[in-house]
Amino acid sequence: MVEICALASGSNGNCYYVGNESDAVLIDAGIYCKCLFERAESAKVDIGKVRAVFISHEHTDHVSGAYGIAKRLCLPFYFTRKTFNNTRGQFRPAEVRYFSPGDVCDVFGIQVRTFSKSHDASDPCSFVVETSGRKIGVMTDIGIVNQAVIDNFSQCDAVFLESNYDEKMLWDGSYPYYLKQRVASEVGHLSNNQSFELASMHASPTLSHIFLSHISAENNTIEKALSAFSQIAQNVTVLPTSRCAASAVVRL
Repeated sequence: MVEICALASGSNGNCYYVGNESDAVLIDAGIYCKCLFERAESAKVDIGKVRAVFISHEHTDHVSGAYGIAKRLCLPFYFTRKTFNNTRGQFRPAEVRYFSPGDVCDVFGIQVRTFSKSHDASDPCSFVVETSGRKIGVMTDIGIVNQAVIDNFSQCDAVFLESNYDEKMLWDGSYPYYLKQRVASEVGHLSNNQSFELASMHASPTLSHIFLSHISAENNTIEKALSAFSQIAQNVTVLPTSRCAASAVVRL
């Protein structure tokens, strides 16, 4: 059995749970420890099973809870060296283990495959977590769908996939022009349409669940994100995540 849940997903914090019957990992720690426990309790996932945390990049919404979570749970945190060196000092956990993009890390028999992505950070990575014969992707903060993203996405049985913005809402919205350019750039985020194109063209035959993730509060809505994926919703369960609460828990 594999249990997966987005404990937080959005520009105010990101944290994704992937576990089996006895062990689990977190991807990113962008929420504080108290919030982590509250979200986990509401979702009925066991934080006590978490054995390690993997950090995708140094932006605050992915690392702000790292120090407190590490101190409370006495967990190792996995960073690339560049990401750790560019993480603010107050967020740095005590026990750090380093990986390089492309490494496969073993955590109590859970395999975490790491790969580079395009985002405006020092050494950004995404992950595919393999356990109990299932592969779970965590793919957010991606400016462009490159070959590494395609190759890893096409292996997944379930995936947390960025669906950050609706193009019309972004360009018609209140963001200053430079920020609109940043969001839509090759080192920004994926739009609803870009994410749908990836899913519709490169889904594995075994892909059963897509969690639409990192949905912008200003430039998107859950309804627009879900609507963009309506053409594949007959074959794949498409679920939204939230910046304010834990997502549905899926067990495979």
